[in-house]
Parts: sequence; structure tokens; C-alpha cells
Amino acid sequence: MSSSKLKQIGVMLGGVVVGIMLSLNFSAVADKLHAPQPLPVEDMRAFAEVFSVIKRDYVEPVEDKKLITQAISGMLSGLDPHSAYLDAEALKELQDGIQGEFGGLGIEVGMEEGFVKVISPIEDTPASRAGIRAGDMIVKINETLIKGMSLEEAVKLMRGKPATQITLTLARKGEPQPITLTLIREVIKVQSVRSKMVDRGYGYLRVSQFQENTAKSVVEHLNKLAKDGKPSGLVLDLRNDPGGLLNSAIGVAAAFLPEGATVVTTNGRTPGAHREYRATASDYIHGNSGDFLRALPSWAREVPMIVLVNGGSASASEIVAGALQDHKRATIMGMRTFGKGSVQTTLPLSNSAAIKLTTARYYTPSGRSIQAKGIEPDVVIEESALGGSMKRLREADLQRHLGNDLDPDDAKPSKEDGLPAKPVSNIRAEAAPPPKPFEFGGQDDYQLSQALNKLKGLPVAGGKLNKG
Repeated sequence: MSSSKLKQIGVMLGGVVVGIMLSLNFSAVADKLHAPQPLPVEDMRAFAEVFSVIKRDYVEPVEDKKLITQAISGMLSGLDPHSAYLDAEALKELQDGIQGEFGGLGIEVGMEEGFVKVISPIEDTPASRAGIRAGDMIVKINETLIKGMSLEEAVKLMRGKPATQITLTLARKGEPQPITLTLIREVIKVQSVRSKMVDRGYGYLRVSQFQENTAKSVVEHLNKLAKDGKPSGLVLDLRNDPGGLLNSAIGVAAAFLPEGATVVTTNGRTPGAHREYRATASDYIHGNSGDFLRALPSWAREVPMIVLVNGGSASASEIVAGALQDHKRATIMGMRTFGKGSVQTTLPLSNSAAIKLTTARYYTPSGRSIQAKGIEPDVVIEESALGGSMKRLREADLQRHLGNDLDPDDAKPSKEDGLPAKPVSNIRAEAAPPPKPFEFGGQDDYQLSQALNKLKGLPVAGGKLNKG
């Protein structure tokens, strides 16, 4: 290829990068911070050379758009597990999920060692009813092996029209054979909050995901719990809550903290990433909605309180647990949380797509970094009376995870947590039977029973005080 042609391709690619920077309002941010750095000419030249070689020599013709899109996607996915390129379809799915309605199976997933790993099944969805667990490794979708796919490609395979069938093959630690499950896709309408009175005067409040209206719904449920009188104690259940919207998490925390109390701080490279979020209306109200905390019952900020967490509690749920723990408003019980302490900002592009970019880290009110460490409970409670809680995938187990800037030596993968890599090329036809689904807040909920014991001042069976 002639040098003039190569130069033309390099200029074209340079224009693409500049266009992306402009579409991200890069210059506006740079004006506040410093002048934009020049493009790395030598690296862009290498990029252009690879582009031209693929166009010339690849076994089949490849469209320019496909190469550019995959290059952008690769730039982002190579940073950390949570940064990603969102085409128009993926962006719409993200927005639908925030609003609490989307089509599919109801699984929060991540990528690890070339396979899709379940971070958390969403409650009351086809995935949770089928018995899919946090930490399961999805190795096959229908007859298609996952190895080598991108996370976006795997997610698209799992999504589909409601009432259509899909078969997942799972690898699970401790199971000698793969588990094969046949599920029916549904329109996933996540009811993010539910509540009930349990055990004569004690309230149970479960938040399964932080959506646009979750904090307002929490206030409504607290009022319902008190219709027959002030509860003697409250259990806030955040187990297997994968997170969601930051302002929603602030609103939920604000329901239990003094007005103006610090909920979470963020820190990143840009001036806008340095923020302190407090239990004030300006930080938890989104849009033009009124201050829903005006309807909060007075007892909500005074009632004795337990927060239940586990390895499936991530992001926004860790923010709430960390804030209530630091302010000594509640006792945290259960197992160490997932450890997703990073902020993702969705930045629109000019082509109806967007990028989801990690822009900051979260810190609890006392200054602890959540990233790759999670929240340690005040009282460790196993998931059953027999002990031996399920080993879960956590942030520190993910490839290219963002490090903990305050304590890098204490944010390493645990050999006991997460699902280790295992050979899956010889998947056999027979499969283990699916497990019985577990109901949070049900009669067999051992951790809830111990939380109630704690509220009543009774001995907590198997509870280990966390001195760290």
C-alpha cells in the first residue's frame, strides 16, 4: 500500500478519535483541567497499519464500520470489566433496565477468562426461579459455546422475544457435571422493593435493585409497615442486590440517616469526579419529582436496624451499607460484599451510541474505598446453620479489575471466592438437576432469622464478630 494511502487512512482514523473526543465534550472537561494532549502519532500510525493490513489481507472482506466499532469496544473493554461501548440497541437496553423493565432472563453478568459469570440473578425472574446462582459460569447458550465471545455478544444471545425458549449450560463449583437449564424469556419487570412484618412487630424491607423510583418506594413501604404501629426493629435486606442508580442509593440511605449526613464521596481525575453526596434533597431527587422523604415516618431514623448483605451485594447496595455502617446507624450482618466501588458514566456519542466509562471510585463517609474490597459485615453470618456459604465471584476476581487505591495489598482475588477456571471442552450429556430456588425473607432464610435474634437481644447462632 502506498505511503499516501497509509497517510490518508491515518488521517481518517485520527479524525474518528478527535470526533469521539468532541462528542464526549472532551474539550469542555479539558478547559477545566488542562489542555488536551496531542494524539500519539506513532501509535496511531501502527493502528492505521493494522487497519490497512486487515482490509487488504483478511480472508473475507470486512466493513470499515465493523473494524472501527470493534476497535472502540476493545479500547474500553481493555480498561476494566465495567467500561464498555454501547451501540444504539445496547444503550436502549441499559435505559430500559434503569427504568425497571427489559426483555430477557434477569441475570447480572460479567466476563471472566472468556466465559460469562453470573454476578447476581435478579429476584423473581426466570433466572432466579430456575435456580441460577451468583458465581455460576455460563459456558453454553443453546448449542453455542461462549468461549471467545464478547460479553455483549453473549448478552444478545440470552435476550430475545418474550415466551421464547433458551437453554443454558452452567459450570458450578462443587458440581462434577455441568448443569443444563431450559428457561422461557420474559419481559423483566423488576419490583425493586417489597416488605412485610415478620415475627411479631419486626419489619422486613428488601431492596433487590436501585431503580429510578426505588427510594420513593422505600418510603411508601416504610409507611405500610407502620400501619399497625411502630415496628420494634427493621431488617433491610440488600443481599444479591447488584446496584443501580447512585441518586437512588443516596435516597434510600437518607431515609435512615440524619438530614445532611454524608452518604458517599467520589474521586477521579476530572474536577466533576470530586464529589461529596449527602442526605439532602438536591443529591437524591432526580428530575422534577418532589421530595418523597417528606412522607417518611419519624421512626425510620430511630428504629433499631440490621442490614443483610452477601457477595451478591454490589455497587449502590454497598454504598448504602457502608454509609449506615460508618454512621453506626445499623449493624451489618451476613457475608462480605462484592466490592464494586467504581463509578460508571454514560457518555453519548454522535452516532446514537454511547460509551460507559469508569470515571471515579466510591468512598464511604469515613474514607474507606469500596473498590475490590467490599463492605465487611460487623457480624459474619453464614448462609445456613451448617456453615459453608456459597463461594461467589467478586470484583477482585475479575480480570483487569480496578485496584483499590488506598489498600492495594488487601484487594487481591481470594482462592475461596469466585468460580475458578475449569476445563469445559468435554461437557458430557448428563447434567446435574437444578437446585431448589432460595427465597429471600422466606421461612428457610437462616440469615434473616439470626438478624431477628440480634434485634431481640437473643444469641446469634454462628455469628462471628468482625474485628477488622
